[in-house]
Amino acid sequence: MTLSFLLTSLIVVASPGTGVLYTLAVALAQGSRAGIAAAFGCTLGIVPHMVAAMLGLAAVLHTSALAFAALKWCGVIYLLYMAWQALRESGALAVEARPERETRSHSHRRVIVTGFLINILNPKLSIFFLAFLPQFIAADEAYPLARMLELSGAFMAMTFAVFVLYGLFAAGVRDRVVTRPKVMSWLRRGFAAGFAALGAKLALAER
Repeated sequence: MTLSFLLTSLIVVASPGTGVLYTLAVALAQGSRAGIAAAFGCTLGIVPHMVAAMLGLAAVLHTSALAFAALKWCGVIYLLYMAWQALRESGALAVEARPERETRSHSHRRVIVTGFLINILNPKLSIFFLAFLPQFIAADEAYPLARMLELSGAFMAMTFAVFVLYGLFAAGVRDRVVTRPKVMSWLRRGFAAGFAALGAKLALAER
């Protein structure tokens, strides 16, 4: 595993995007454990895209306008739904004070599922991995699939670690935020605008 792969992956992972925004929003709303759950969900959402890249299915999205558009618009609708939830302070983005253990467990499952859906409904990820991973596999590699699995595992581990750091940072300032209704109101609007902007960006995306 080369240093260039690790540095490139770090830049890609740490760059603000849907997963980062979601992890920050959840950690601010529900705390560090929910932030870790969000990071886990977003990381899981990468798996189908990596599998698609390995099996060549990402090429279908790249060549088929209908398949790409179908997945893209599902993603756009879901991001707009997340923006609506942020404004209404509901779903996985609802602010919780000190929930009971059973409620917290259910809430964390919902956070994981939402994070998974946010990433799986982004067709650009499949195409990204189709173009990204092969660059770091030598043409004379004896076991290219095993090498791709190794690189994919490293990318996922880095994604989880970086997202957890984002979540812990947000959770660290949570107590100073949730006690200020005006600040929370502006944050909700900011997160809603962020999700809506990402939805618009995805809507304008081309293969």
